[in-house]
This record gives sequence, structure tokens and C-alpha cells, in this order.
Amino acid sequence: DRLIWRIDSAGEGLMADKKQGINLRDRGAEYWERSPKWRRVAMSIFFIAICYALPFLNNPLINTPGSDFQSVLFYPVGMYVLMAIGLNIVVGKSGLLDLGYVAFFAIGAYTMAILGTKTSLNFWEIMPIGVGLAMLSGVLLGTPTLRLRGDYLAIVTLGFGEIVRIFAVNTDSIGGARGIAGIPTPPDIFKAKFTILDPKPYYWVLLTFTLLIIWMVRRMAARRPGRAWDAIRQDDDVAQLMGIDTRKYKVWAFVLGAAVAGMGGVIYASQILSIVPDQFNLNISILILACVVFGGIGNIWGVILGAVLLSFTPERIRFLSQPRILVFGIALVVMMNLRPDGILPKKKREHFDPDWHTVEESGEGQIK
Repeated sequence: DRLIWRIDSAGEGLMADKKQGINLRDRGAEYWERSPKWRRVAMSIFFIAICYALPFLNNPLINTPGSDFQSVLFYPVGMYVLMAIGLNIVVGKSGLLDLGYVAFFAIGAYTMAILGTKTSLNFWEIMPIGVGLAMLSGVLLGTPTLRLRGDYLAIVTLGFGEIVRIFAVNTDSIGGARGIAGIPTPPDIFKAKFTILDPKPYYWVLLTFTLLIIWMVRRMAARRPGRAWDAIRQDDDVAQLMGIDTRKYKVWAFVLGAAVAGMGGVIYASQILSIVPDQFNLNISILILACVVFGGIGNIWGVILGAVLLSFTPERIRFLSQPRILVFGIALVVMMNLRPDGILPKKKREHFDPDWHTVEESGEGQIK
């Protein structure tokens, strides 16, 4: 009787929590699922069209005083969104804490810089090489270190990120502390010309790759790799007992996350035309991780929203000069206290059925 009372109380408590407020995330998800296919396609096309048209918008609410709005769309907004999606594969999907994510970004950027200045390869030919080297680095880092967990894994990945930066600083053959200048721009596509004065083509290329990555991640999340990552994130030991090759899927998470960062690095280097090692410091890794946590770990739409807010807000309040960092920090602390799971946290699938009355009627206390 005591067990039955506890189960009934849990179901009633959950229903009471749901009745207290409106969950916009769940309401939005329900509206999307109930909408016919043509409406979902139309909404997706409309949203994508707005994203591509953003550089042409001239609205005082979104303009960035002190910075060129089109440049801000490419970096930091677009680049942080892409990298946050990649880091979300590692941190949000599989539950691995990576503090050296900027290393893969640097590998992609230096691949573009070295091959672009010393060979006749163009941007599109260097892109797969940069992504491949970043993936190889993910394998080399992940294979020996993924036996570690928690803080120990975080320390190792942090060290990897600093090793890559320090290696770049002390290696004269790749520019040393002076970096590499004269990086070539991508070849023109139809009437779109890639120049440092016009960031729109770079933004469109970045947005196209971001949409492809979103499609890939969502497809994988609904299949065996996504279910394996969810199990590993919940409990590594239980997942292994259930027959999941946890080491393989952890390495795959690192490899895919590294590929996304390497892709971003190649695009970034081709736009700024010169890079130095100090551009790839620990602060970038911490900020990208903050985008994932602030938006909602594991929810790709929350991660995108978090990356947009954390990258755009400092540029929007740049008119405050020095106090803007203080204002930004206070706002971040307040929001994380109000929403500790993030703005749009991942929806939990486990819930108690409110129609339970006894354990026997509910099927031995089965969790749906």
C-alpha cells in the first residue's frame, strides 16, 4: 500500500507541476508534431529564407552599434552556432566534457592557412583535408583518453587544446607567434565574390554548412548512434552492460564534433586572411561550452539559441564600452539561476502515467 501511495503521489505531483505553468518548449513541439507535412515544410523554408536574408535587414533592433552587422553575422554569431552544434554532439549527446574543443578549430584554420599559402589548392579542395585532419586528431585524442571520466577527461582535453596552441606558437615553420598571413579567399561562386570587405558570401557558405550539419545530427539522433549516445550520457556502466560498445560511440562523438570544428576553422581562416595562435585560446572553448549549457544541453535548437544570444548580445551592447562585459556577465548569471537547465532544455522522455491507480494496473510500475 505504501508503494502504491508513493506512485500515485508522484503522478499527481507531476501533473500539478504541469498545470502550474505553460512550457513553451513542449507546446512548440506538440504544435510541430500535429502540423501537417506541408505546413512544416513551409515553416522550414520560411525560416531558412529569413536566415539567408539576414544580411540585408536594416533594423535598429538587431543592428550592432560599433560593429558591422554583416560581419557579426559571420563571426561570432554564425561561427559560434556551428561550433556549438559540434560541441553539443560531444557534451550534450554523449555526456563527455571537452574543454579543448578550440584545438580542432585551430587545426582546420591552420590547414587552410598552410595549404592555401604553400600549394595551389583552393578553398574547396582544402576543406575535406582540414575536416579529415580534425577528425584524425579526434581519433588520436579520443582513443587513449576516453577511459577517463568527468573532471579527469576535462583536464586532458584542456591540456590538448593548450598543446596545440603552444605548438603553433613555438613552431617557426608554420609562422610561430607571428602566425600566417596572405591566406587566399575562396574562388567566386556565380556572382558571389569572396572579399574581406564583403562578409555576405562567407555567411551564406557558413549557413549552408550549418544547415547540413543540423540535418545530419537530427538524422543520427533518431537512429542507433543517437540512442547509444543517450544511453552513455545517462549511465556509462549500464549502457555497457546492455551491449553497447561505449568506446566506439564515444570516439565517434569526438570525431564528429572535431569535424564540425575543423570545418569552421577552414571557413574562418579563409575570411580573415591571417591567423595567429592567440586567436585559439582557452576562452573560445569555454565560451562555446557556455553556449551549449546556456541554451540547453542536448537540445540542438536550444544550443543554437544559446549560441546566438551569447555571441550577439556583447556586440549589441558594445556602446556600453567597458561595462558591457559586466552587464553581460550579470545577465548570464541571472538567467542560469532562473533557468538552470538552459533556455530550451532537452525534453525528458521518462514520465509517470497520471492514470495509474495501482502497480498491478500499470504493468509492474513500467516507466513509459
